[in-house]
Amino acid sequence: MSSGGASLVRRAVEAVRRTPRWQRRLVLLTVGAGTLSYACQDNRVLQISDGTGGKKKVVILGTGWAGASFLRNIDTSLYDVHVVSPRNYFMFTPLLPSVTCGTVEARSIVEPIRNIVRKRGGAFRFWEAECYKIDPTSKKIHCKSGDGTNADANGDFVVDYDYLVVTVGARPNTFNTPGVVENCHFLKEVEDAQKIRKSVMKCFERAALPNLTDEERKKNVHFVVIGGGPTGVEFAAELHDFVNEDLAKLYPDVKKYVNISVIEAGDHILTMFDKRITHFAEDKFKRTGIDLKTNFKVVKVSDKTITMSNPATGEIAVPYGLAVWSTGIGTRPMIMDFMKQVGQANRRVLATDEWLRVQGCDNVYALGDCATITQRKVMEDVDAIFRVADKDNSGTLTVKKIKNVLGDIYQRYPQVELYLKTNQMKGFNDLLKDKESEELNIEEFKKALAQVDSQVKMLPATAQVAAQEGAYLADCFNRLNTCEENPEGPLRIRGAGRHRFKPFRYRHLGQFAPLGGEQTAAQLPGDWVHVGHSTQWLWYSVYASKQFSWRTRMLVVTDWGRRFLFGRDSSSL
Repeated sequence: MSSGGASLVRRAVEAVRRTPRWQRRLVLLTVGAGTLSYACQDNRVLQISDGTGGKKKVVILGTGWAGASFLRNIDTSLYDVHVVSPRNYFMFTPLLPSVTCGTVEARSIVEPIRNIVRKRGGAFRFWEAECYKIDPTSKKIHCKSGDGTNADANGDFVVDYDYLVVTVGARPNTFNTPGVVENCHFLKEVEDAQKIRKSVMKCFERAALPNLTDEERKKNVHFVVIGGGPTGVEFAAELHDFVNEDLAKLYPDVKKYVNISVIEAGDHILTMFDKRITHFAEDKFKRTGIDLKTNFKVVKVSDKTITMSNPATGEIAVPYGLAVWSTGIGTRPMIMDFMKQVGQANRRVLATDEWLRVQGCDNVYALGDCATITQRKVMEDVDAIFRVADKDNSGTLTVKKIKNVLGDIYQRYPQVELYLKTNQMKGFNDLLKDKESEELNIEEFKKALAQVDSQVKMLPATAQVAAQEGAYLADCFNRLNTCEENPEGPLRIRGAGRHRFKPFRYRHLGQFAPLGGEQTAAQLPGDWVHVGHSTQWLWYSVYASKQFSWRTRMLVVTDWGRRFLFGRDSSSL
């Protein structure tokens, strides 16, 4: 030690000796109490994470709309909650097309999962890993982190559960079309949107090079969207605005070569919307120069051309610079393996009952895009329902009793109520217009129900459905003990007593389709359809309010304001 260092130590020792004894004791007491407090606090956190106290363990697979909604509403003081997902954040998927063109930044639409539960307390653990196998017999899931952190350096670990909530979503459906995976972009994740944004800018930079022919420039800035659903249409509209509002000023010599094409295998785009919206969207795309190709099926994609077929023209190949594949969703391999275990091998997605329980196993629930509710036909149980109502076997019921029966049917089969509210069925509604004392023939009413039965479809794979399913299931878990003693569900058709809970009931709140040029199409409950600039501002307000936190809400609104003032960023980042 140097002489300066030794001198410093001697002065420090002398200073401690000169300090009164009561002050030294006070310092020691303060430091000791602080250390003890920290140790107790740290021990308490470990105890919460360990999930002690005999609580049931709930394991959630996935952090999408269904998983995040369930996690946001579950009472973590009642359960030991574990989350396994390959991403540690929730993503606001409706704004993904906006990320592809820089209208909104990627980090503005994601919320870390730990932020969602940070202030709620309770037992909670998160592992950034992917579940590759579910074992319902032993109630275990097998996961892989990909970091090689265990003894075998393969990242594998096993988690047991009391209740399993599967919300892993779906993957893009390529329909086994050759070359799609190798040459097309998808739009399901934040990383997909970021890759598309970089690729768009690279296409423009390549087209601006001085040594290219006109044909080569046209190829580089030919953007092809395969799929005329909401995601594909919104991306095409966003890209058109990006090109005309921002890139046209930066690449004036390239603008005249740009071409945006939308390829749809069906007769029309946006087929899940009202026909008025479909026709308006198609007319608007044609007016703004977006090339809309309907009744074309893509049969092959190479690194230079897209080959598509049409009954009238046969197969044609078109060169392209960037292709985005947005044609629907497919089943993840892990879900396919799980379906084989529970006897659902021939299905496209997991089948659940009206309470979101996976059919064929216990204590496993499936929500979101990876599952669908098996819509039991009303006619399967209608005889038993009417037998209870028509006690004297007269074959007729008053309109008032029919309405009571209909209310019972709505409880058991919420899809029927949803269908009747969103579709005008003249024959069915005419039966209920008579006075409540009027007698109606039961067989005639059964025929009307059979007509409804034949038209009811599965719930759509949307964020709105997934979020409502997550909130519903969390509410059921929170009231599990209460409803065990006092069941609130409908009477069991095949068995005594009532179901514990009311079945899941989807409430359709409407849907939007941004069409570019600050115009949005909206279809809201009550057959309310509107397209225009005012609806665009309604879209802004709804999507801002639906953000998961005030942080992301402010970031998204700030991004919109930045775009209005300064335009979109064209950096290749």
